[in-house]
Amino acid sequence: MSQTPASQIPVTTASSPLSAGEMDRYARHLSLPGIGLVGQQRLKAASVMIVGAGGLGSPAALYLAAAGVGRIGIVDADRVELSNLQRQILHSTSRIGMPKVDSARAQLEALNPLVQVETHEVRLDAGNAASLIAGWDLVIDGTDNFATRYAVSDACVVQGTPYLYASVQRVEGQASFFNVNGGPCYRCLFPVPPPRGSVPSCAEAGVFGVMPGLMGIIQATEAIKWITGTGELLAGRLLMVNLQQMAFREIAFERDPACPTCGALPTVSAFVPVDTCQPSPPKIMLSNLTPLQIRDALATRTDVMLVDVREPAEYATAHIHGAMLIPMRTLPQQLESLPRDKEIILHCHHGMRSEMAGDFLLSQGFGRVSHMVGGIDRWSDDVDASVTKY
Repeated sequence: MSQTPASQIPVTTASSPLSAGEMDRYARHLSLPGIGLVGQQRLKAASVMIVGAGGLGSPAALYLAAAGVGRIGIVDADRVELSNLQRQILHSTSRIGMPKVDSARAQLEALNPLVQVETHEVRLDAGNAASLIAGWDLVIDGTDNFATRYAVSDACVVQGTPYLYASVQRVEGQASFFNVNGGPCYRCLFPVPPPRGSVPSCAEAGVFGVMPGLMGIIQATEAIKWITGTGELLAGRLLMVNLQQMAFREIAFERDPACPTCGALPTVSAFVPVDTCQPSPPKIMLSNLTPLQIRDALATRTDVMLVDVREPAEYATAHIHGAMLIPMRTLPQQLESLPRDKEIILHCHHGMRSEMAGDFLLSQGFGRVSHMVGGIDRWSDDVDASVTKY
């Protein structure tokens, strides 16, 4: 469910005029269909708050400053450390020990002195989120922990502020755009934080250096599109990236009427922080099963459930007897229909969608999730030729 952005940044030539220097600096934008003069004026008139000046916030801030966003806010309480420099490109070796917000300001002003940079050397939490976010057109989440992420999201919902989310772990990342044009919020997709200990700590998990760079650039891209009113947004879509496979996949979702934050009867007024950066067990990984293994499991066990994540038309063409149809795009809305005391075995046509759906279920706290390698196509070869290939 992609959405065309309706820019919320009203401008006129008189209210946001471009100087001769700006006309030269942004010349490639001015000649670009979809941005042009009006789009560049909207960028100049816009304000974007970036929570976190780390791996995600670094590329997001740099590209927004380069694009000419008029006012950029940076919230971060940390200081630059040597271990940051593998991925946090706002900072440099000479600034080790400096507050990240001061390092960020110096870098952004050096890149584009026409941009106003506001810094807040504090740690955002449920107590100060509303005041820090107030007055900004858009908020970008560059945080690395669930406590801050939920605090930012809840404050954005209350204030009606669009919220750009991204997260990374190892070689994987995901991103989405919440609170846009009446669309879903973060809690529509992730109602509650994962249980303590279910996600590896920030230091233990590690991260491929360019992974946050890519996701931060995606956040900057979506921000520019929303401000200028061009293109289609990631609203109602969760983009999932795996750099090991160089795979980009997405899952669609809708606003949840029962959402604890933006639903008809909201129940969340303040978020109780949880610390997810404590030592924790390794991440539960998706199991890969062959059709023969799945056949044997279905024949001998009662604690398994086979789920087909293809579309209804595909299911009508060919399906495995006993498989429950839940199209991948509807999975976020049908989590309650899946038992948590059984192993969920997913399959699709060739295995790509089922792998993505399996990773999503694991992120939602399902403990035993597998998928069929090769999908129903391989099932036809290895198990049952009467299941027609298509």
